[in-house]
Amino acid sequence: MADQPMVPDPTRTFFTAAERACVRAISARLIPSDETGPGADEADVVTFIDRQLAGFYGRGERWYMKGPFSEGTDEQGYQFESPPAGLYRKALAALDEHCRETHDGKTFDELDAGPQDGILTAMEEGEIEFEGVSASAFFELVLDNTVEGFFSDPIYGGNRDMVGWRLVGFPGARYDYRDYLDHDGRRLDIPPVGLTGRPEWKIP
Repeated sequence: MADQPMVPDPTRTFFTAAERACVRAISARLIPSDETGPGADEADVVTFIDRQLAGFYGRGERWYMKGPFSEGTDEQGYQFESPPAGLYRKALAALDEHCRETHDGKTFDELDAGPQDGILTAMEEGEIEFEGVSASAFFELVLDNTVEGFFSDPIYGGNRDMVGWRLVGFPGARYDYRDYLDHDGRRLDIPPVGLTGRPEWKIP
């Protein structure tokens, strides 16, 4: 389909500059960089989320998005009137407004890590209420999207330099593992390969 290119169009973006800064800060706290390895910021998770929201996922094109709308169970999945892009837009505006009201006019991305963690924890536990959108539902959505962006194939914008795959030892989209079948449970230090290969591979 014309709307679903094999290689995602990097020019298709959804976030405003302020929204991008906020989501970048959120994802950096959800998967922080530490002694274990790089985090969501190094993996450029915000670009993955941005491109997803700019496409059919963000518009909810493959979901039934008509009423009636009611509070669903965890097993029923996404149950909101707005598609993901709309939920992000409302929640990010509400989050920054909450931060400005409670932290001397600062937006979320302008806060230190400690206050950011406190706000995210309160969102997760339902201790913060946003007008017109569920803070806890947004937390769950952005957490899921952050994990997806950290471990997705780099073709989709996240997992830059395959840092997520390298962290967990995932070899990527290799077509043949026969040379490694008899490893007897030993760790395999195989450089990961994405759908388009590795950055150092050049076509002559």
